[in-house]
Amino acid sequence: MRILLIALAGLSFLSNAVLNSSQTPAYKYIRAGNAANATSTPKAGFALMGGGKDLDEAFRWLCERAAGGDFLVLRAAGDDDYNPYIQKRCPLNSVATLVIPSRAASSDPFVAQAIAHATAVFIAGGDQSNYINFWMGTPVEAELNRAIRHGVPIGGTSAGLAVLGEYAYTAQGDKPDDPNLDSKTAMTNPYSPRVTLVKGFLDIPLLKNVVTDSHFAKRDRMGRLLAFVARLTAPDGKPTPGPGLKIRGIGVEEGAAVLVDATGQATVVGHGSSYFLQTRGPVEVLEPGKPLMLRNVDVQKVSPAHAFNLVTWKGHAISYTLSVENGVMHSTQPGGSIY
Repeated sequence: MRILLIALAGLSFLSNAVLNSSQTPAYKYIRAGNAANATSTPKAGFALMGGGKDLDEAFRWLCERAAGGDFLVLRAAGDDDYNPYIQKRCPLNSVATLVIPSRAASSDPFVAQAIAHATAVFIAGGDQSNYINFWMGTPVEAELNRAIRHGVPIGGTSAGLAVLGEYAYTAQGDKPDDPNLDSKTAMTNPYSPRVTLVKGFLDIPLLKNVVTDSHFAKRDRMGRLLAFVARLTAPDGKPTPGPGLKIRGIGVEEGAAVLVDATGQATVVGHGSSYFLQTRGPVEVLEPGKPLMLRNVDVQKVSPAHAFNLVTWKGHAISYTLSVENGVMHSTQPGGSIY
């Protein structure tokens, strides 16, 4: 039985997929605004949000690029909290939340249609392992990548940010009583079962060879991002030091966002900095069970209201170098500050 409740324009409607024997809906779709989709031409862009309190400026930027159309929030759990928040700040035809909590839900034709009709997509925070487990290799992934190719603006916060790069930390090794991989664990053993990485969920050309991380300085995640970058430089995933791939990292502080236009020109907004990392040489020690040794990682720290270009990998930044020796970080900044 499909449940479909539709109200007048400006109100909300709720659609649940076919119910299973336990009467649990396969997906949940809650829409506010007009029931009919708008005809509008979106403007490409990417909003990389660091998590924490929602940043009005970043959402308004996404809304402007939606061109008055239909804004879609994607989640694997939760409710429609974002609908009234976005409606209050943005003149749009509609705002909808689509909760996709399983691979079965990801294969429902309605889910793909809802993504296909969106003129802006925002991936909420939560647990990125659900996004990888439930959405990767399904029509959800296919429709998101189709949207990217057609210039639909995409944003994500926290877990949503984690899956925007070509490489993603999946959090599949996290435990319920210890949900956050810390920098010390990652640097002490970059091949820890907790360091779970995947390639190619989303295909954003400007984020090719990039891995992202959120809540950055707030949760002291510089070390784990360095471990991710080191792991991803290993050719074919083999634990052998060498030049490997040229992997870059982007760490976004809680309360901040990096807003990137279609040319790769970015601006940092909000209440914290963002960090753009790039290795200068090979990883010296990268073996299972051994502490990481990685020298000369170039870091560019970009403060709010300052710019950075993802194509040239240069911007208005404070530049310094980090090294990891026997699992311990060292910085060339005055006082040895990591951030």
